[in-house]
Amino acid sequence: MDTTPHNPLLDWGGPTPPWDRIQPEHLEPAVDAVIEENRQLVARLEALDAPTWASLVAPLEAADNRLSKAFQPGSHLHSVRNTPQWRAAYEACLPKLTAYSSELGQNAALYAGYQAVARSPDLDPAQRKLLDHSLRDFRLSGVDLPAAQQQRFREIQQRLAELSNRFEQQLLDATDAWQEHITDAARLAGLPDSALQMAAEKARAKDLDGWLFGLDFPSFDAVMTYAQDREWRARTYRAYTTRASDQAADPALDNAPLMREILELKAEEAALLGYACFAELSLASKMAESPQQVEDFLLELAAKARPAAERDLEALRAFAAEQGGPRELAPWDIAYYSEKLKQQRFGLEEEQLKPYFALPRVLDGMFEAARSLFGVSFRRADLPCWHAGVEAFEVLSGDGELMAWFYLDPYAREQKRGGAWMNDASGRMRQGDGLQKPIATLTCNFAPPAGDRPALLTHDDAVTLFHEFGHGLQHMLTQVDYLGVSGINGVPWDAVELPSQFMENWCWEEESLNRFARHYQTDAPIPADWLRQIRESRVFHAGLAAVRQVELALFDLRLHRAPQAPDVEATLRQVREQVAVLLPPAWNRFANSFSHIFAGGYAAGYYSYKWAEVLAADAFEAFREAGIFDADTGRRFRECFLEPGGSVDAMELFRRFRGREPSVDALLRQDGLLPPAA
Repeated sequence: MDTTPHNPLLDWGGPTPPWDRIQPEHLEPAVDAVIEENRQLVARLEALDAPTWASLVAPLEAADNRLSKAFQPGSHLHSVRNTPQWRAAYEACLPKLTAYSSELGQNAALYAGYQAVARSPDLDPAQRKLLDHSLRDFRLSGVDLPAAQQQRFREIQQRLAELSNRFEQQLLDATDAWQEHITDAARLAGLPDSALQMAAEKARAKDLDGWLFGLDFPSFDAVMTYAQDREWRARTYRAYTTRASDQAADPALDNAPLMREILELKAEEAALLGYACFAELSLASKMAESPQQVEDFLLELAAKARPAAERDLEALRAFAAEQGGPRELAPWDIAYYSEKLKQQRFGLEEEQLKPYFALPRVLDGMFEAARSLFGVSFRRADLPCWHAGVEAFEVLSGDGELMAWFYLDPYAREQKRGGAWMNDASGRMRQGDGLQKPIATLTCNFAPPAGDRPALLTHDDAVTLFHEFGHGLQHMLTQVDYLGVSGINGVPWDAVELPSQFMENWCWEEESLNRFARHYQTDAPIPADWLRQIRESRVFHAGLAAVRQVELALFDLRLHRAPQAPDVEATLRQVREQVAVLLPPAWNRFANSFSHIFAGGYAAGYYSYKWAEVLAADAFEAFREAGIFDADTGRRFRECFLEPGGSVDAMELFRRFRGREPSVDALLRQDGLLPPAA
């Protein structure tokens, strides 16, 4: 009798992961087993005489899928339940996965086989695009390099995987390590009830009296935006912007040495592959054609946004002075006085708005927007989840057919990675007569419910939720049956933000807000003048926001445009002197927590947010012209951007939708930096 314990990562026992049964000890054995099985398959495929799609590519797609289904659920649990056990399990798998990926990428026999299949005349367009991507990825994995350089390339990949993971772990540890325990209620002046309830519950969870504040974003944001105590704001700002640095309490968590080595290795990787810098290598798989094109794009945006940013800052300084504030604003004053100016200018307070953005109603509004635009609906599903606060949904077509599954993990908690993101547990692919349906997970870090009161979101929280949902829609509504180009797979990094930034618009439009922004106790809609003020507030400090994003993107680009690793702090300082309107203190170590580029896949790609914002703003103008819930325009958007995945060139898809190439003026109009279109 076989007494080996069942590993749920090797057999989910159904179409969705058994989240409640997956444990850290399952991850490494599952990855080991699938990699070994896949290696045996590869050995057989290497010997094929006349490879075809069916005999070579389809089996390798299936092998990729097996490995993804064994690893992705564990990887996700490591992000949302970062215990020492999950951390150890995840870290044990990284070198094995990296080694296996390098083996495939440098396999000359498979490369030759893919080249042979690519010459076949009877491939459909999606198959051809997948093969184009695969052949490019073989080259970018060093398949053409001499043996010694291939070995060095593999060593670089292993080390980068280790360093990126350690960067994220040290940032998480540094974030969790800092807390401020307050027992004197007088120090809390200005903070809204929701922030006080959250802090009181944190304190109770640790058997403490009073209130406990940390560096998780809901806590940090509440202090920076509302605390009247300027010294407290300054102290919290310093703790947040020096996380994982030489300025923080624990020097063992300093990310600076990791950053230097990451940049050195990326520059070496690019040189091995024949590129002048890592930015060139990064753009080989993106829409943008060259680092210079990206830099020109960013500097054009900076030139058009900076005058507005300077006006924004000068107006804020004048307002703060009128309020008896400091003569010179410091970074820890910006959010505080911005909120007060916003209240004066628009009569809006985030706390007044929160009761109209209870999470259950926002979710209903988000799902209703997807139904109206794209003909799909969402139904709660009784499926195993990884935490009591997680909800599962079935995604249904207009005729009730099951298309995908969707999980939402909305609330901040300890041992959970900060920020918001969408990930996939599996992608759409056809195997034989069966169709594997997509599974998307959406993770946020909102303030949780308090007592009998539901979770109340800020308007910014609602925008974040709709943003991540856009990523999920692209993954879940795909109609492509080949894993490598279905859903979000194969979509260029600088186009993948288009659906997410596009969906944000339904948090700003009056017609949309009227459908779901209702008081959680009285069901009253947001007052009409507040709706108008929300819309007008979209361009509030748009200049400051634009130059900040350009600053980050230009910093990222220039770090990776250098042929050797540059000085991180000096590069950031030079960029700020060129485009920023408010310089932070010299001790600010923002870069040490910039996980997007050091741990999140955005290296030499952070510009993608602004690049895709242009695409999204231009695409949304089609809905302004036809009506924001126009079903025909929604159907065309779904057909052009959500269904094709990565199977069609991104610019070609945009031209299909708009009949032309995108215009940066659409973004400038959205941000109030140009007058509306006539």
